[in-house]
Amino acid sequence: MARHISPNSATNRTINAIDRKREQERYVLLVKTRDNAADLAKSLVQRLLDEHIIETNSDRAIRETVEKELKKLIDIDEFDMQFKVAPLRSLCQDPNIISLYMTQFIIEDLVDHPNIKDVFGDDLDVYKAVDSIFSKIRPR
Repeated sequence: MARHISPNSATNRTINAIDRKREQERYVLLVKTRDNAADLAKSLVQRLLDEHIIETNSDRAIRETVEKELKKLIDIDEFDMQFKVAPLRSLCQDPNIISLYMTQFIIEDLVDHPNIKDVFGDDLDVYKAVDSIFSKIRPR
């Protein structure tokens, strides 16, 4: 007797497998981000300063703020993460969720930090600088 496989069933299994893989990669990325928050914050702030994206009177205070934000990323609810990155979702193909989140954090939240004098560049400039740091820990 031949077994009939429903195309909908096969499609659903494929979609579920892709979703599981994507969620697993996201979790690995979040764990790496949390575990390496101090080094990533230092590299990110230095890159932002080198690229003249931010102007600050205390890079140490900015590093501490960024490090604290990186450490709490793993605890952020999926809805809150998606809500935060929604304005930037179409910025590039295959975006890094951590890079998108941190770009939005810089544009929306860090700009109001008392030690930030100004933030320069458009969204894509900020994303490229941020992603140049976080692409190194992204699983491929």
